[in-house]
Amino acid sequence: MTRYQVSRRHIVGTFALLFASSALIWGCKTAGGPAGTEIPVGEFASLTGGTATFGQSVHNGDVLAIDEINAAGGVLGKKINLLTEDDQSKTEEAVASVQKLVNSDHVVALLGEVASSRSMAGAPIAQLSHAPMITPASTNEDVTKKGDYIFRICFIDPFQGQTMARFALNSLGKKRAAVLTDVKQDYSVGLDEAFKHTYSTSGGAIVSEQSYSTGDKDFHAPLTSIRATNPDVIFVPGYYTEVALIVRQARELGIDCPILGGDGWDSPELTKGAEKEFNNTFFSNHFATEDPDSTVQNFVKKYEDRYHSMPDAMAALGYDAARILVDAMKRAGSTDSAALRKAIAETKDFPGVTGHITIDPNRNASKPITIIKITEGKFHFAQRIGPEGEALTPFQP
Repeated sequence: MTRYQVSRRHIVGTFALLFASSALIWGCKTAGGPAGTEIPVGEFASLTGGTATFGQSVHNGDVLAIDEINAAGGVLGKKINLLTEDDQSKTEEAVASVQKLVNSDHVVALLGEVASSRSMAGAPIAQLSHAPMITPASTNEDVTKKGDYIFRICFIDPFQGQTMARFALNSLGKKRAAVLTDVKQDYSVGLDEAFKHTYSTSGGAIVSEQSYSTGDKDFHAPLTSIRATNPDVIFVPGYYTEVALIVRQARELGIDCPILGGDGWDSPELTKGAEKEFNNTFFSNHFATEDPDSTVQNFVKKYEDRYHSMPDAMAALGYDAARILVDAMKRAGSTDSAALRKAIAETKDFPGVTGHITIDPNRNASKPITIIKITEGKFHFAQRIGPEGEALTPFQP
């Protein structure tokens, strides 16, 4: 089995035990790359910190995919050696992680990050070094604008925001919306802008616009202002760490209308201790474990067998990102940076767990989106929307 090496800079004590199931083995790195017996691929992820469940899930997906690839003989006659750096959910650490992977470890490509702000921090380094970078889940529109070596296999924020606006109007029939946005996160701001534009130009009215910042704990003031406008629906495009508190506090204030969000909600930590409060909430996502598609169900079984838990969308995206990178290596017949960049850009109709993926001319993924409904703390499939905004399935209330 390939060795998965995680930087010792940030991971100590009991954290090593947490990742024992991911086949992490401590030790110094061995020579790899085009002239060695292994192909070094870098991963930078939030294995600790505020969005740790995102990074941990993506990492698990990456490891599962690469283990399968290596067990089948690897690629180009070599095994993949995944070199992982923990950026602690911090932008400055994402920069340091990418610098190390590119300049010291000489990786041929990068997988990561989840958070758009951290991907945009690392992307210029990857671009300058001509190291192709694939983010599994950074949805902010500006991420791939950092250069022609930067790709994503998730949909972008405008698509999420537009989809949730149409979902609120067409599927839920809600005409008056409030928005509560994390002004410290590019991700949240991007979804906010797309939602408001589509909602207001499609017959809906934005009745309140409120904000908060990452790390806030008390949301009573903005929620009280929202309550005074009596909205039919509230859009909260934030990360699960704050959303978990926002929804709980909204219900405490008697706000019982539907609350909507984006894929930043997708975490097993979201509803803990507030299962009933999350009734009548919905969020856009990349994947649903209830999807009967055989590709999805095969992945769910393999993930459960490996990690003894159900995969979330971040795990599925990590799995797809690693497989798309290796598929591009095969088609390029090389790990040469220019050839690999070209092959990734030519990815078309790749049969991913998160849908069939085509990389468009802007290095973004064209693919479907899934709407998840939360009931009693459980995530359920509600609707699938196509890349052109068309409803692919009826809404399941």
